[in-house]
Amino acid sequence: MFGIGLPELLIIAALALILIGPKKLPDLAKSLGKTLGELRKATDDVKETIFEEIKPIKDELPDRRALEEALKKKFMGGEGEEKGKEEGKGKEKGRKRGKGPKAKRALRPNSSCRRNRPS
Repeated sequence: MFGIGLPELLIIAALALILIGPKKLPDLAKSLGKTLGELRKATDDVKETIFEEIKPIKDELPDRRALEEALKKKFMGGEGEEKGKEEGKGKEKGRKRGKGPKAKRALRPNSSCRRNRPS
């Protein structure tokens, strides 16, 4: 809770008791509790209102798979589904070989090789 441990909480409580006084401290704690409760209710209400406003918009949007299928049919002429799967396999294999930081390091000459070369 905000990085405050038990010792810090006890110090804060002791300071509040000294500064506010033992007679006003319970009233202050009650009002603080009520205020935090009202704040929590207000934030829950705002969250619920936002969710209710967004829900119809989400329902109108097509799901991702349906959208992907529609785009494949439109741009690939319906054969994209089978062709894309076959091409995707080849692309994945090609990506893994010879690319990335390790492959670039393998192409660079090693600094130890330069030292051992005859001049």
